[in-house]
Amino acid sequence: MNNKFDALKDDDSGDHDQNEENNTQKDSEKEKNDREKPQSTTKRKAVVPGPAEHPLQYNYTFWYSRRTPGRPTSSQSYEQNIKQIGTFASVEQFWRFYSHMVRPGDLTGHSDFHLFKEGIKPMWEDDANKNGGKWIIRLRKGLASRCWENLILAMLGEQFMVGEEICGAVVSVRFQEDIISIWNKTASDQATTARIRDTLRRVLNLPPNTIMEYKTHTDSINLPGPGDRGSLTRLEDHGAQRGQLYF
Repeated sequence: MNNKFDALKDDDSGDHDQNEENNTQKDSEKEKNDREKPQSTTKRKAVVPGPAEHPLQYNYTFWYSRRTPGRPTSSQSYEQNIKQIGTFASVEQFWRFYSHMVRPGDLTGHSDFHLFKEGIKPMWEDDANKNGGKWIIRLRKGLASRCWENLILAMLGEQFMVGEEICGAVVSVRFQEDIISIWNKTASDQATTARIRDTLRRVLNLPPNTIMEYKTHTDSINLPGPGDRGSLTRLEDHGAQRGQLYF
């Protein structure tokens, strides 16, 4: 989406020189700049709200990942498997992405949607995540789409009221259950994690007996499992084997 706006700006060539030779030279320079752009300026262009759009407090990026069940996942191979969908800076830009995305309940296999603040990768090892953790809720099939939408709208709307603590949210689609989680920066801050838990109960309208599990990313990384370090989905799969109750 950002590239389309960039292209419109590039087409604005300003005053036209009537000298054909000068025009040819300008065209040649423009072609050279266009060739160099993917390696330089394009990567540095910031996503900003459009005219008359409603800006969000932070920019966010949608990610998607899919993997084969039972296949060991290293942190390197996992990072290669997650794909950016796009970054947005306003309410309107969010809805342009979201309205064209498949709902979690319609995904198949081991699939995940991630929504994280721009610049934070949905990985335990990311600098913003490594000292944090996440609240995990296991859902019976059929609830993921509604819960995911309620969760991300609450996150984008700053309903958690914990400053810059929120890193992002994940919905994980599995064969027998679905899982949603919200990640924060500081696992040791018990007051913040408790506030996130209570807000999560409210925005998802969870029954009082719903099981909510908090896991630090340090524990996740150290969880026993050969060849599976760094996988976002590894912890959830171990949890499923333990037989958690579903909401």
